Amino acid sequence: MTEIESQPLYPVPSLRVIARDEHGLSRKQMSQNALRVLYRLREAGFGGYLVGGAVRDLLVGGAPKDYDVATDATPEQVKALFRNCRLIGRRFRLAHVVYGREIIEVATFRANIDDGSGDREQHEGGRLLRDNVYGTIEDDAIRRDFTANALYYAIEDFSVRDYVGGYDDVQARLLRLIGDPEARYREDPVRMLRAARLAAKLDFSIEAATAEPIARLAPLLAEAAPARLFEETLKMFLSGHAVASFEQLEAHGLLPALLPETAQALASNKSGALRRMLVQGLRNTDARVAADESVSPAFLYAVLLWPAYCRALALLQAQGVHAADAQRRAADRVTLHQVGRTALPRRFSLPMQEIWLLQPRFSQRVRKRVFRLLAHPRFRAAFDFLELRLAASDSHAEDVAYWREAQLHPSATVAAGEQGALDAGADGFDDAAADAGGEGDAPRKRRRRRRRGGADATGAASQEPA
Repeated sequence: MTEIESQPLYPVPSLRVIARDEHGLSRKQMSQNALRVLYRLREAGFGGYLVGGAVRDLLVGGAPKDYDVATDATPEQVKALFRNCRLIGRRFRLAHVVYGREIIEVATFRANIDDGSGDREQHEGGRLLRDNVYGTIEDDAIRRDFTANALYYAIEDFSVRDYVGGYDDVQARLLRLIGDPEARYREDPVRMLRAARLAAKLDFSIEAATAEPIARLAPLLAEAAPARLFEETLKMFLSGHAVASFEQLEAHGLLPALLPETAQALASNKSGALRRMLVQGLRNTDARVAADESVSPAFLYAVLLWPAYCRALALLQAQGVHAADAQRRAADRVTLHQVGRTALPRRFSLPMQEIWLLQPRFSQRVRKRVFRLLAHPRFRAAFDFLELRLAASDSHAEDVAYWREAQLHPSATVAAGEQGALDAGADGFDDAAADAGGEGDAPRKRRRRRRRGGADATGAASQEPA
């Protein structure tokens, strides 16, 4: 037994039964497919309970998107009961019962300590690598993360069963870890992100003892699987509570662990321009989710990593790297570093980079280039990003107005704007780092004026901040 296992990490479970007339939950509010799973398990002689986020959300008046079931049946026994079942997972063995697009996740009650009969592996630092040791419902309750997630709805009498005080915490809108907070975070560092996400989603307060270790232990997230961190990031920012989630990350010192280069860029940007743009992007994301509109992870990450890109670009420009080369190198550098932390797939990272690298082209007014940009498959996403940059600097207002009109009347807009662009000597280079509003930005560049009519003179015009 490890040192972590030998410590009294978990409370002694104490059952409290909340009757139907006390909690007010109704089967009419619940997924009918989840109820079918519960009834089938009961008919086969197994215990089965609706558990976790679904019960919690129903108690606070929410509408659960996912339904989880806990049972004393093993994954293999569950599979034998349902033809529409598949077994998944290695770290946590689970059964998925599939009804069309809805998946009911069925988990076997898990114990806390391996007596040698199960499959459990733990890192010497306390992190669980594999946990497939089965036990009783009491064991299962105290090994869950937060008290609010350890409530069980029983189909036989329609009661809610509480073993760790979760019902009162839900009523108080309080997020509390079960057991010793530091040890539980060491078991699974991703719980720190879950605490921030759930507090943002539910508008819960994080209990003081639960919150205290987070900033100290945040570096442990580097040990988590990058794929898990990517999935957790999407849950955090694509659930309709992106702004609140970001504020929770900042408040609890988690941002440097999840988005290290962005956190560094924001810290050095004293004007706050980069943070304003990022928050506005997240605010727009929340609005799209509320309107049931899609949000691309590529665009989301373009927003989240833009401060890092601006900072990297500024550093390269300060070293005298050619503009176009600096943009490509900055994009590659930021992407490479972030992929090491969160497993951002290429199907998202490449479009993200395209959104960034298309920004300088919005200052171009030459006919051929205008039509080429309008036809670009990432034009709409890049233009939306340009509009978002107004939150950092109003210097983009002219470009935004031009390209809005160009989408409606391309030929007329090009004819009207082409000569003006030539007169201004625009070369299309857009210093994105200037969105930062000063600190850490590249020096302003001087650019060549275009030659006209065979003239030999080369006027110089100051580049406007991006």
